[in-house]
Amino acid sequence: MDSIIVTGNGPLSGQIPIAGAKNACLTLMPATLLSEEPLTLTNAPRLSDIKTMTTLLQSLGAEVSQLQDGQVIAMSSHDLDNHTAHYDIVRKMRASNLVLGPMLARLGQAVVSLPGGCAIGARPMDLHISALEALGAEIELKDGYLHAKAPGGLKGTVHELRFASVGATENTVMAATLAKGTTVLKNAAREPEIVDLVRCLRKMGAQIEGEGTATITIEGVDQLHGATHPVVTDRIELGTYMIAPAIAGGEVECLGGKLELVQAFAEKLDAAGISVEETDTGLKVARRNGRVRAVDVKTEVFPGFPTDLQAQMMALMCTAEGSAVLDETIFENRFMHAPELTRMGADIEVHGGQARVNGVERLKGAPVMATDLRASVSLILAGLAAEGETRVSRVYHLDRGYENVVNKLSAVGARIERVKEA
Repeated sequence: MDSIIVTGNGPLSGQIPIAGAKNACLTLMPATLLSEEPLTLTNAPRLSDIKTMTTLLQSLGAEVSQLQDGQVIAMSSHDLDNHTAHYDIVRKMRASNLVLGPMLARLGQAVVSLPGGCAIGARPMDLHISALEALGAEIELKDGYLHAKAPGGLKGTVHELRFASVGATENTVMAATLAKGTTVLKNAAREPEIVDLVRCLRKMGAQIEGEGTATITIEGVDQLHGATHPVVTDRIELGTYMIAPAIAGGEVECLGGKLELVQAFAEKLDAAGISVEETDTGLKVARRNGRVRAVDVKTEVFPGFPTDLQAQMMALMCTAEGSAVLDETIFENRFMHAPELTRMGADIEVHGGQARVNGVERLKGAPVMATDLRASVSLILAGLAAEGETRVSRVYHLDRGYENVVNKLSAVGARIERVKEA
């Protein structure tokens, strides 16, 4: 098992290229199941989760090839020979449930194991199930698997999600593209990854309007065709690397970054004393004079502050001037990084879904353990601002969402290396 060692080394300077979005790519890949014709994705991130989705699609009979060093994914689902997504694959990644809607729409049946992923909360499937049942699906839970069928095909409907769930929105939109008639999905999630999915589906021949708003309208078509589509920039990786010069000092340009992807996050950085400037090639981020100022944060669905940047923001607030309150409203178990940051000298009090961070002058390097994907990178960021050496273990979580972290941070002056544990 690998660890990452970070040694605080002062200000950072240079450029960091931002990859295609993991969460967008994991949503786009199952879209291949909707068509017999090829779907090609460019600007794909090279991550272990992408490999897991590749394995899952191949297990269903899809052909999946990674080209150009993994940055192009060529897929074809012309000859699907299996409609069961087995537990041994699905348990590794929450996004595996996104094969449910497409298989149900095209094949009229699907058997999908209840999913896994990071241990940050229950994240139930009830929102997916109720939406697909509204489209006419019959779904039963047996032995840990969702058994879904639509023998007469799916039918358009009007359905309102109880919560603006990203995954439920994605599953429902994909399923509705091949349903008979018109589907109106209310209280839909508005994340950029959903907008990106709709743009891809539209290239495949889907008739969809309203992406990026709370109401999405889908007019079902008989079939979809092939397409080529670039994966949108990863706004979570973007926000993560924007924190790097904020916490360590210096100035870094995040290549490919766009302010519209991280508006709420950038506003909090500005309030904390961090300059964010759009350039022709990305976003330039620099810490202004003096210590970072403490700012309160409340995670919300898009366009609010992303829950996937909460851990990174907590790391920044550890050395801020004053006290910051972080309210986590999306997941009920997402402060597992707090005890690890405390090992580095942070002053953090957690009460249920709220954490108070009292800023300290300096963190101190320590051995810490990653508990989930975003927690792992928050500990690396904290290490950039710490005195001495920080060793982050269990970094296999990191590989699910960040490619080449060591290379990207080393290129802007960080002292960081990946080592094999004895």
